[in-house]
Amino acid sequence: MFNWIKKIGMVAALVLACASQANAETVKLAVTDLVGLEELQREFGAFKETLSKATGYDIEFLPVTNRTAAVEALRFNKVDFVLTGPAEYVVMQKRSKAKIVAGFSRPDYFAVIITMADSPYTNAESLKGTKIGLGSVGSTSKHLGPIQALADAGLNPANDVDVINTKVPVLWESLKKGDVAAIGINHLKFISLRNKEIEKGGLQPGEFRVVARGPDLPNDVLMAGSHVDDKMLETMKKAFVDHSEELVAAILTGEDNQKYAGMRFLTGIKDSDYNYVRAMYATAGYPEYSDFIGD
Repeated sequence: MFNWIKKIGMVAALVLACASQANAETVKLAVTDLVGLEELQREFGAFKETLSKATGYDIEFLPVTNRTAAVEALRFNKVDFVLTGPAEYVVMQKRSKAKIVAGFSRPDYFAVIITMADSPYTNAESLKGTKIGLGSVGSTSKHLGPIQALADAGLNPANDVDVINTKVPVLWESLKKGDVAAIGINHLKFISLRNKEIEKGGLQPGEFRVVARGPDLPNDVLMAGSHVDDKMLETMKKAFVDHSEELVAAILTGEDNQKYAGMRFLTGIKDSDYNYVRAMYATAGYPEYSDFIGD
């Protein structure tokens, strides 16, 4: 008799769980630098499931083709939450009045300007009149960050240097060949490329020089559409506080998400924390920061 009662209890619990899941509020989540549902599932599937359990919401992915599609989805209430980078955030916030849920910190996330150690370029000022290679147009750490680092050093990136934008592997080879005087990239990408040189018996770390670096960049940010009510916003924030370790572990299951290794979720960040990014847009010639550079 006891076993029958136990089985009935288990069935009842299962029915209640299914009913609860069926009644769960559905929310849509987009990630701006990933295209396609398969890629979203591979990189953020475990994170989505963990966040669903932590909040009680039925979270679904909404694939977006680019940053513009993401901000339009926010403006017209087609998506509830978007994970994006700092450069994208300032434009999306201005155009959609989205709200910050949490910052996804990225350790050692800053831009550097690199020259060869045997070159005559020993500081940012000495690069005046030279050709400098940067990453993709509009990238926070490979384009906007480096030009702001130059501006912080007293150069006018629009007039004092000749900037070319290309892919990072091409930048790296151009630097080694002397086709450019310097390159500007993400610090961790620089360390990765330098380590690969060692692995293949190439150049040694001492053959490169950092002549400028920017401050640590603002965090990637999970933002909520202006239509998301305060209760849902607070539920999401509370999940990042109460289930931080599980959510960090879940996000790190994605291969491309290793950039978040050592991260913490930050729920106290403010819109003003992104004013340095707004300064980057002004330096790049987009003082209104209302359009994505490079789209």
